[in-house]
Amino acid sequence: MYAIFETGGKQYTATPGDILFIEKLDAEPGAEITFDKVLATGGEGDAAFGAPYLDGAAVTAKVLKNGKGKKITILTYRPKKDSQRKMGHRQPYTKVEILTVPGGKKKAAKKAAPKAEAAEE
Repeated sequence: MYAIFETGGKQYTATPGDILFIEKLDAEPGAEITFDKVLATGGEGDAAFGAPYLDGAAVTAKVLKNGKGKKITILTYRPKKDSQRKMGHRQPYTKVEILTVPGGKKKAAKKAAPKAEAAEE
């Protein structure tokens, strides 16, 4: 089973046991959080898609840690002006482990209407 959910303006694919680095959340390590903006679920031939979200579907996860990513160096350079500026940035993240994923909703199979046998005369 898998689910596609949205948080922090990004979409993530999750299966139980996955470890994801998502946009920073205000949650302490060890806390359980619920993502209720589930776009789609699926597995074993089943798939359910929301418009835009599935009703009643939620992905639960456990917060492992909050941290910062590797430093990115930005160099702004203006040619012929003898001007440059060096900057850096470290993007904050929250590391989570996916605990549960909602099951895909099974569609009810349409039963074929019994064929009316021709009446013999």
